[in-house]
Amino acid sequence: MMTELDFFLRVIVGTLCGVLIGFERARDRKSTGMRTLGLVGLGGALAVAAFQHAAGGNFDSTARVMQGMLAGIGFLGAGVILHGWRTQRTHGMTTAAAIWLTAILGMVAGIGEIAAAIIGAAIAFALLSLGGHVDRAIGLRLGTHEDDGGDAN
Repeated sequence: MMTELDFFLRVIVGTLCGVLIGFERARDRKSTGMRTLGLVGLGGALAVAAFQHAAGGNFDSTARVMQGMLAGIGFLGAGVILHGWRTQRTHGMTTAAAIWLTAILGMVAGIGEIAAAIIGAAIAFALLSLGGHVDRAIGLRLGTHEDDGGDAN
């Protein structure tokens, strides 16, 4: 049985995972930042923890909630993906992936896998922080200046 402290911890960790990833996006001047991704993490953790608590720990009903959330979060991510008609490049793929991952981290925290959520958020933060620099360096070396699919957001 989930205690109120467990519930609180799950929701806080889910929110903080989103805030961490959102901090990196905001620091990189992307349109989706701490508030948005903090809310995505909060929503994922809150929904899963609440439904798991209400279902008495029944994972089948929690899994159905998670499945619906994963389908629904795709619409939010799709909203940041743009295809430029002049440049013929797609923008926003990394931010869309960050939204999707943040929802998953929130859900992972919501089911009580706190360590997995924290580790996932740390790896995502490192990947987002370092990945753009590596992509640009490789692009310059190869004579292209593609930045992870042309991600402007």
